[in-house]
Amino acid sequence: MIRKLLFTLAATLVLAGPAAAEKLSLNAISNYFNAFQTAAGEFTQINSDGTISTGQLYIKRPGRIRFEYNPPDRSLVMAGGGTVAIFDGKSNSNAEQFPLRQTPLNLILEKTVNLGRRNMVVGHKSDGTKTTVVAQDPEHPDYGTIQLVFTASPTELRQWVITDGGGDQTTVILGELKKGMDLKPSLFNIQHEEARRQ
Repeated sequence: MIRKLLFTLAATLVLAGPAAAEKLSLNAISNYFNAFQTAAGEFTQINSDGTISTGQLYIKRPGRIRFEYNPPDRSLVMAGGGTVAIFDGKSNSNAEQFPLRQTPLNLILEKTVNLGRRNMVVGHKSDGTKTTVVAQDPEHPDYGTIQLVFTASPTELRQWVITDGGGDQTTVILGELKKGMDLKPSLFNIQHEEARRQ
């Protein structure tokens, strides 16, 4: 029942766009990402076990992202310097780390996003209100996929769903993304965050 309510919430937020819209082209979606370097906004995360987290998201392309979870959760996920770090909010130990290139999120954090690359997009459809694109690393499809959901007029990213190599899914529903602000480098510095948490 809870899971059904969560997905109803996700559908409601995504469908809050225009009543009818043409399918966005891969070029238009690529241009959307390439038109900004920094962005920030609130997010709601639906985890693979059905639990919900909320927080603030910061993006600084290329290669940097930060998910700050709302209190009392002290967890933090960040990417910088080609590495993703997951900080456990219940522990003061150092973060679990792995290469950013091994997560589908890397596809939208690249310096130049080009969804037209051969075999990158494995799904591209529209239901008249939103455009959905499913992308993967064409050289490493085993890393999983990212499903991106957009509304048009203007083009805006509303949601993504990451399916990892093991089949687990994490859905991130975005609030309004504000773009073009100045974001401090320390927001994406893993060593700085580890030192701060000691």
